[in-house]
Amino acid sequence: MDIFHINDHQVTLNPDCAPADNCYLWIDATHDEVSTDPEAWRSRIEALTGVHIYDLHLTDAVNLSHPSYFDSTHDYEMVVFRKLALQPDSALCQENGEPFKRKIPAALNKLATVPVAFFLLGNALLTVRAANSRTIENTRQKLLNYKGKSDGNPHASRLPASPEDLMLRLLNAMVDQYLELRQPLTQQLDRWQHALLDPRRPFNNWMALLDSRLELRKLDNLCEEQRDALQELRDHIVDTHDGQADDQGRAKDLLLVRTNDVMEHISRVLNHARRLEASLESAVQIHFSAMAHRTSEIMRTLTVITALFMPLTLITGIFGMNFEVMPLLKDKMGFWITMGAMLLIVVVLLLVFRRQRYLEDQLRERR
Repeated sequence: MDIFHINDHQVTLNPDCAPADNCYLWIDATHDEVSTDPEAWRSRIEALTGVHIYDLHLTDAVNLSHPSYFDSTHDYEMVVFRKLALQPDSALCQENGEPFKRKIPAALNKLATVPVAFFLLGNALLTVRAANSRTIENTRQKLLNYKGKSDGNPHASRLPASPEDLMLRLLNAMVDQYLELRQPLTQQLDRWQHALLDPRRPFNNWMALLDSRLELRKLDNLCEEQRDALQELRDHIVDTHDGQADDQGRAKDLLLVRTNDVMEHISRVLNHARRLEASLESAVQIHFSAMAHRTSEIMRTLTVITALFMPLTLITGIFGMNFEVMPLLKDKMGFWITMGAMLLIVVVLLLVFRRQRYLEDQLRERR
């Protein structure tokens, strides 16, 4: 567990110092650290912040299958947010306690998620996350390497002004990872569509397609849970900061702007996932329509062939009857007259079929 002291000018890593009046704490812990000895960990948090974390919230913080969620008490607020896992094949990326065994494309493998719990404890932010969280590790390094404008960096951004501000920055970075998935997901779905509509190769990878659709549906549900949690957080900020002084009112406006920005990013991911899912379903429908059209063309060709040979079969059947006296049976030219009549019937039928446009599609394909 690492403890960061953050003020307007610098960030220091000091695990033994209590928060001062001009700074706040960021307490960063992993799931393993909390689950090893939850009571000792909670006692240390209470000694640092003076806030006691309830048993149910402590259980939720280490629950790797917990959905995105918001809850508040008289002493603190809790936000659980599911972020993308760094290693999809790790023990964190499981479903019902078992590793993934489904065959899905590489782009959709990146949808494996793990929860991060945020606790707003007055003058401190507490995070409980996976040990290999790339987003939080990058944020830690940026804060420790921070250089203000006074240090010769004219483009330096300001440090997070409050625990809420820091939490929203972390949430925004986590949502940006979902935004980065839009291009590889779109490319993967484009490949599915080309495979479905390729007339040269029959599509038979239906299980992988079904798994891909399930992953997109999971992303859809995930974004809805994230948006609902942040909507409750936004309502809580509006309710708790209403009617305060001008400075605090400005801080509330900044928090609302950041919250709305994170929610807007989630909505973009949600809309993109829904568009991809709709495109995939449309491609499947077009695939079956094309297959039905191809079957119809085959049946029409067979029907035309059958119609051409029906009168010929009738003629051969008549001349195959065992009568002693039949026209043209003993005539020297009887065979050729019969063959000419049969050829004439075929030509007439072809002309009739073409006039009725029964062969129009086949002729277009040949051209």
